[in-house]
Amino acid sequence: MEYKQTEIKKGIKLHTINTNKFKTNLISIILTTKLNKENVTKNAIIPAVLRRGTANLKTLEEINKKLEEMYGASLDCGLDKTGDNQVLKFYIESVNDEFLPNKNENMLKTSLENIIETVFNPYLENNYFKKEYVEQEKENIKQIIESKIDNKARFAIDRCIEEMYKNEAYGLYKYGYVEDLQNIDEKNLYEYYMNLINQCKIDIFVSGIIDDNINEMIKNNENIKKLKEREPEYIIPEIKPKISEQQNTIEESMEVTQGKLIIGLDLNVEKEEQRYDVMIYNSILGGSANSKLFQNVREKASLAYTASSSYLGYKNNIFIKCGIEISNYEKAVEIIKQQIEDMKKGDFTEDEVENAKKGIIATVKSIDDEQDTEIIYWFGQELSNYKTDIKDYMEKVSKVNKQNVIDIANKISINTIYFLKN
Repeated sequence: MEYKQTEIKKGIKLHTINTNKFKTNLISIILTTKLNKENVTKNAIIPAVLRRGTANLKTLEEINKKLEEMYGASLDCGLDKTGDNQVLKFYIESVNDEFLPNKNENMLKTSLENIIETVFNPYLENNYFKKEYVEQEKENIKQIIESKIDNKARFAIDRCIEEMYKNEAYGLYKYGYVEDLQNIDEKNLYEYYMNLINQCKIDIFVSGIIDDNINEMIKNNENIKKLKEREPEYIIPEIKPKISEQQNTIEESMEVTQGKLIIGLDLNVEKEEQRYDVMIYNSILGGSANSKLFQNVREKASLAYTASSSYLGYKNNIFIKCGIEISNYEKAVEIIKQQIEDMKKGDFTEDEVENAKKGIIATVKSIDDEQDTEIIYWFGQELSNYKTDIKDYMEKVSKVNKQNVIDIANKISINTIYFLKN
């Protein structure tokens, strides 16, 4: 695997992942823009509207017919919240040219043209988005927003984040808000879209057996030529130290059969290199089946159906997540706090550190087993501004020692305890 990046225009980059491990090429266009209340709902609608039709393929039926002609290629879109940015993603996967029956075809070029057209040359009526498409996708987004309570575990995490990041960008729900939908129409959505594609950060990823002319293919594409150079408007995530001066406790009620306990932790770390120490800390605390939370909260005390933790590197947080009997709330919090204190005292073994390192390294080694995972990894490196290749990443993990983990444990503070009960 060989990774390269090239600036197509200021603010627009091409990333190539040259690999012969797969029989497909995966191309992704990623638009990154600042997360804010004013535009969060518009950004959620845009990918779905663009997926509905292009200037040359005006309907889903025409798009799907074209994909079938491309030997069953697939086209998809999605939305993420990454740090204080909203990320609009578009993917097309198609068979690599080396495996085509007709060697005169250039499926890589066709796929590039197709996805670039999808993102940058949408179907318009009267110089704006098609009203029918916008109204239908507004209704779809409304259903997504309203159904977020259906997944109680995800809902509890989102609510904890909302409380921890009140009045901050990261506290926003990535699909936006129902009350904002009524003010969005085909005209103002299109006007915003035009501003977006001329101001956002644009990254084009191509993974597979890549043509040597890939740079020229993209630079010479008519839709790319129309894009302006820009100082991209997005937030570069920085590791900022956080100390919780006051612990917040929030309890909310809903029809649930199982209580959802979320504990948001702040990390008082500021050095990029410390993120590898935090990974090991998180793995020992709750990031694996042998973790302290799993063993002590779930297995020994039988207080939880699930008990784990995850590290949110972009925001310097760890989130502890437990599904518990509602009556076990106070005891569960007590035992979780005890695990946090035990980690500060170094109450874990060298073997636990080594096993955590092995687990993380095994996960990193598997990054190139999936094309989309590779793209996600390299996009994360691009966005963080601290580029680390996979080999260096594993080396940095392997250098972490027990004292590093103890140091991290003593930089942890509880920000918010959120409990969803009936």
